[in-house]
Amino acid sequence: MATEPAVLTARALLLDMDGTLVNSDAVVERIWRRWAASQGLDGDQVMSVVHGRQGHASMALLLPERPVEENLADNARMLAEETADMDGVIEVPGATAFLAALRDAPHALVTSADVALSTARMAAAGLPLPEVRVTAESVGASKPDPEGFLKGAAELGADPADCVVFEDSGAGIAAGRAAGMRVVGVGPRAGEHRPDAWVQDLTELRVEPQPDGTIRLLIG
Repeated sequence: MATEPAVLTARALLLDMDGTLVNSDAVVERIWRRWAASQGLDGDQVMSVVHGRQGHASMALLLPERPVEENLADNARMLAEETADMDGVIEVPGATAFLAALRDAPHALVTSADVALSTARMAAAGLPLPEVRVTAESVGASKPDPEGFLKGAAELGADPADCVVFEDSGAGIAAGRAAGMRVVGVGPRAGEHRPDAWVQDLTELRVEPQPDGTIRLLIG
């Protein structure tokens, strides 16, 4: 017997990039496992922390005694490496159709990547950049802090309670919740963090813009 899809209604959508619109796991694994080896850290432990956060915030968790300046320097170097490495970067299934359906609906990209990396990865995956973007340069605090999502909502003129966040990571889901927003989890990582709704990928989602300006989401 077919299961009825879950339905959410929103006035604006706030979209994470890595793991949500773009599958960049291959390059993230390469860069971070190399860093882990250079620091004598367990690669699996490092990978359990880094998704969703800005690099220097992940380093601060993994090496709490390390000077902030070293984390920032490593972060800048690794961002440059990631921006130059697009091998294996592809769209999450359904992302092209999802963004096309949102063309005339309020939505924003809210990513822990910087401008250069987010621009390069979206292009490598063949995806258009939303007009409203909140990147690493736009915020003072990394996810799981809600600042990025709150800024995105403010730029779209939407109340946080009327926003739905799309996220793949524990840090991102926590940030969306802290912002007072509902969260749709995307992919296997997200399922571990109890989002309000969950999809394996974006093919399991239908977007229906409504005449009153709201966005109806049919999930599953």
